[in-house]
Amino acid sequence: MGRIAVIGAGMGAMAAAARLAVAGHRVAVYERAETYGGAVRRFERDGFGFDTGPGLLTLPAVWRDLFIKTGKEPLEACVELIQVDPSSRHVFADGTEVALPNASRAGVVAALDEALGAGAGGRWGDFLVRAREAWDRTRRPLLEEPLWPNWSVLADREPYPAVPHKRLLRTRRAATLAEVGAWELRDPRLAALLDGYALAHGVDPGTAPASAAVLPYMEHAFGTWYVRGGIRELARAVYERCLARKVEFVFGAEVTRVLEKDGRAAGVELAGGTSQAFGTGGGTVAEADAVVGTGPWRLGGLVPGRKLYGAEDVEPGAEGLHPGRVVVCLALRGAREPDAVHRTVVHSPDAADELSLFGPGATPERPTVRIDRPDDPALRPDEEHECVVLTATVPSGTGYDWSAPGAADAFADRMVAAAERAVPGLRERTLWREVRTPVHTEQETGAEGGAVPPPSLASAEGTLHPSNSTAVPGLFTAGGWSHPGGGLPHAGMSGALVAGLIVEGPEFRGSQ
Repeated sequence: MGRIAVIGAGMGAMAAAARLAVAGHRVAVYERAETYGGAVRRFERDGFGFDTGPGLLTLPAVWRDLFIKTGKEPLEACVELIQVDPSSRHVFADGTEVALPNASRAGVVAALDEALGAGAGGRWGDFLVRAREAWDRTRRPLLEEPLWPNWSVLADREPYPAVPHKRLLRTRRAATLAEVGAWELRDPRLAALLDGYALAHGVDPGTAPASAAVLPYMEHAFGTWYVRGGIRELARAVYERCLARKVEFVFGAEVTRVLEKDGRAAGVELAGGTSQAFGTGGGTVAEADAVVGTGPWRLGGLVPGRKLYGAEDVEPGAEGLHPGRVVVCLALRGAREPDAVHRTVVHSPDAADELSLFGPGATPERPTVRIDRPDDPALRPDEEHECVVLTATVPSGTGYDWSAPGAADAFADRMVAAAERAVPGLRERTLWREVRTPVHTEQETGAEGGAVPPPSLASAEGTLHPSNSTAVPGLFTAGGWSHPGGGLPHAGMSGALVAGLIVEGPEFRGSQ
């Protein structure tokens, strides 16, 4: 079997490394930071712990599959998964509130009917049925197969079966998520609910294809899960599974170039003295039979003079065009109420202002804020304190200067004010807070401007990420900036696809 060099220790890269090691390859991971996990980080201080990346897990089957395929211990033997119920509570601009049951379409329909009025739940339930059809049409080619040069198969028809709608004497069908909300849901609160799922993934509802309906569908169909101790525990479990499979990790190792020999990727060059080469006992060159990188844009700079993708492939765009996230970690005095909901979404009272974040250089004055209040003793010093995480989608560093004096704190103040619509008294209870912006994301992950990758979406335009294979034989990409895009489930799928392409070759067609 061959030697594999993996650039970066993000979740997708580690998923690929574990699978490749089980297949008999010698795998070494070179990470420029001092820890693993990519954006899946934890901030700790004074006995408090906070997830600064994803707070909840959807599609845990992706990670269950990784653990089944790489060892005897299943995922649940390595982490404790807890199904969150309700999956989320929503506070709308008019003060209406609704708590949505986890993985229960009938329960969600009933809750929306009771909170928003008769008929609201039925319209959302019918939307979920259409979203399921879009999911069934796109799941395999979009998520479970490599992205082939004929990727336009995903654009042969709009996968979301939009309802015909008469508008200005013409019959129209929704082509964007915003049009689905306006024409099919016909309630500003339901539209805000739909927009919230898109915003949480860094997707603009005004331009996202109607097939983005799969984003709320995944949560409603497969549920939302919390990992005891925080999502960082999932990263730890994957890292330890890699170690158990004899994957070598070298931290503080910055890759400066991908080496080529006879037209193939042949290893990596590292900043002086930071690594050991395969079989050499030292030096700055690590030879390999294949290289797995993360982030096609950054990877392109490591292969000077080479075009990574052919004309028929999806070309990489600029990471900085995608939004990022601001995360506010609140250390609170006082116990968490026993009936507190794990996740609450406080929707912006001004949808137009909210969507300004997708324009140049602006932040929403009244953002939609996601509030996570985990009932987890591992994340607080004692029962008389609570940790709370606020998250908002914001422009990345190329669209807004988050390093400007006062910029981060001013926006955090607006987030706290919004959160107090759902959790009164946050400011009075706050012992201290930590504000993390796209500047921190860029430092931790290397993503330009601190942008966060959205998931791939099927559409006539092909809202896709670059393929896992490149025009350089032996060079592959895994992680959120590659097919099938961002998010914890997608990262795990990305690692599986790369491992399949390396082990089985270019004929690999995904898991059956």
